[in-house]
This record gives sequence, C-alpha cells and structure tokens, in this order.
Amino acid sequence: MHEAWNALELIEGKLIAWAKQFIEMLPNLALAAVIVVIGWLIARVVRKGVQRLLANVTDSGTLRRLSGTVVYLTINFIALFAALSIIHLDKTVTSILAGAGILGLALGFAFQDIAANFISGIILAMQRPIRVGELIFTGGHRGVVKRLDLRTTELVDLQGVQVIIPNKEIFQSVLMNYSRYPSRRIDLKIGVSYNEDLARVKQVTTDAVSRVTDVLVEEGIDLFYQSFGDSSIDFEVRFWISSKSNRHFHTVRSAAIMAIKTTYDKEGITIPFPIRTLDLGIKGGEKLDAMLSERPRA
Repeated sequence: MHEAWNALELIEGKLIAWAKQFIEMLPNLALAAVIVVIGWLIARVVRKGVQRLLANVTDSGTLRRLSGTVVYLTINFIALFAALSIIHLDKTVTSILAGAGILGLALGFAFQDIAANFISGIILAMQRPIRVGELIFTGGHRGVVKRLDLRTTELVDLQGVQVIIPNKEIFQSVLMNYSRYPSRRIDLKIGVSYNEDLARVKQVTTDAVSRVTDVLVEEGIDLFYQSFGDSSIDFEVRFWISSKSNRHFHTVRSAAIMAIKTTYDKEGITIPFPIRTLDLGIKGGEKLDAMLSERPRA
C-alpha cells in the first residue's frame, strides 16, 4: 500500500511539474503562434507579388506558380523555424533538416535526368528563346510549339505529328526559331543559257521579283552569278519577305518562282535542260556520222 502511494505521489509530482512548465511556456506559445500567423500572411502577399513580377519576365504560368510556391514555402518555413526556436525545439528541427538534406542528395543522384530537364525548363522559361505558336527546329525536329512545361516541350510537326522533347535536349542542342523575327530571306538558285545577255538577265530577274507581293524591295534584291555549269550559267537571287507564317513563306517563294518563269518566257530567256554527250563508238571522241560512214556496207 505504501509503494502504491509513493507511485501516485511521483505521478502527481510529474503532472504538476509539466503543468508549471506549460504555464511558463504559454507566453512563448502565444508568441510562436503569432509569428506563424504573421509569416503565413506575409508569404501570401509576397507570393502574389512575385507572380506579378514574373509576369513581366516570362509568359510561363508554370514557372510563375512554381516560383510563387517556393517563396511561399520558404517564408512559412522561416516563420515556423523562428516559432520553434522560441519554444526551444530548434535542435529537433535542425536534426530533421540534416536528415532531409541527406535524403535530397540521394534523390538528386537517382533522378539527375529529371532534375536536368527541370532546371533546363526553368532557364528556358526565363530566357524565352521559344514561345507557344512559334515554328522552331531543334534536335532534328521541326514544328510549332504547342506547350511549354518545366520538364518537356511539346511540338506539332509540319505533318501534324505530336513531338515531345525533353527540355535538356533543347537547352543543349542548336535551336532555330523561324518565327522570332518578322522577315526572312529567300534564296533561289537558277541557271540560264550561255547565249543570254547576263546584264539583261539580272535586270529582268530583279524586276520580276520586285513585283511579287510581300517582297521587301527596300531591303534590296541581290543577284550573284556563281559558276559556269555543265549546260548553264548558274546564279542565285536573294530577297527578303515579310514572313507571317511558314505557309506564307512557301507561298511567296512559289509566287517568286512563277513570276520569274513567266517573265523569262515573255522575254525569251532560256533556262536550259541538262545536256549529256553519249559516246557510242569504240574510238572515244569521234562524231556519230563519221563512225557510220566508216562502217562497212553489206
């Protein structure tokens, strides 16, 4: 009976001590709660501010939400850590953070490809080398950008096929953007007969191109003779157009080819066919009629 009574006294003493500690901690608990609430309110305001600020830097909604969430969680974590320090639990939090750091390092090695694509997506979203609706070429794929994510980029190629490319591949590869600038240059390779007046050909060709719709005449139309071909004198005509889309680019190029061909027909300028000489005799270089005259008659 005496031992049971001592046990009850021990339990009662412990409970009284805990109650005293709790009462002594009430001001600290109240202050910790206030810090957590204030931190939560500040985090909400800052998150909205960061998202508005990033709206002027990037059009990626995913990046804006991610950045806002990171800032929100960081501020809340700082407030929570300060509150736990007030109630003397900061050492416990430090131990948890150390364990989380080791776990994060292990996960980083395990998912390094995903992390690389994720980081590449963040950089692409900030630099904005591509945007939704633009025609690009990268990694052997040409298509229109349909969706930008932090891990992948979705294209629809010119045959209407969906192509999903990891952002790391875009970040580390050559990227060609056909839609970023409002004008593009067209290069046409043409050949004319050796009998033509080259100065006249140049004038007729540039005049024909200048009459094509959407050709930027003020940018200049260049024509350069390049080589003596097998059956023609070859040259290249270069001119700039106002590029609205890839379809429009091909439409204007087609119109320029048609205009040049129509003008050549009207002016009597010849675009020769390739010429091949066939050696049908045993003695190379002899004319066919001479060979026939030397053939014995029956």
